[in-house]
Amino acid sequence: MSGKPILHYFDGRGRMEPIRWLLAAAGVEFEEKFMKTREDLQKLRNDGDLMFQQVPLVEIDGMKLVQTKAIMNYIAMKYNLYGKDMKERALIDMYSEGVADLNDMVISYPYLPPAEKEASLANLKDKARNRYFPAFEKVLKSHGQDYLVGNKLSKADVSLVQVIYHTEELDSSVMANFPLLKALRTRVSNLPTVKKFLQPGSKRKPSEDEKRIEEIKKIFS
Repeated sequence: MSGKPILHYFDGRGRMEPIRWLLAAAGVEFEEKFMKTREDLQKLRNDGDLMFQQVPLVEIDGMKLVQTKAIMNYIAMKYNLYGKDMKERALIDMYSEGVADLNDMVISYPYLPPAEKEASLANLKDKARNRYFPAFEKVLKSHGQDYLVGNKLSKADVSLVQVIYHTEELDSSVMANFPLLKALRTRVSNLPTVKKFLQPGSKRKPSEDEKRIEEIKKIFS
């Protein structure tokens, strides 16, 4: 197995989108094989490709990797987006875990029952404004550097900018009080590899509409 990484997932964001962003930031071209039916998911399970019976699945360097964090750590290490030593990696992991907590709220929101959406969105925006974004703003202020760790782009920066974009889709004012995060978003967005990924026609996924949500639910029902 060689060549481009192959991403197995549905045609939507979910837990694969941070992986797409990270590969794109690293300048790595990848292929995608979309599950369109429950049978497609079951085939991956029956073939023994899903160690824990769940996606995402990424084929890379002769391996079939599952579990989002493991996949992202491998990509970050391979493409020098994981700090220069153990201390930097510990910080990158810590920040990435915080981003993942917020991202879990963001990616689950479209799939909630209508009766739960208003309260969930209010909670999401509260956590973004008062817990997660202030923490990252404080990190950037504390050292005055361009990126979260070691003044060099890492998976933590890419993941954070990704979730900033998606949170802003839900509330365009959520970043109003975080000038350093705004600057980070602009800085990362202007990197040639990321800028290309943000253009129309890339493999970046749009937010899921109702039709797409129903299709995805059928895969996992």
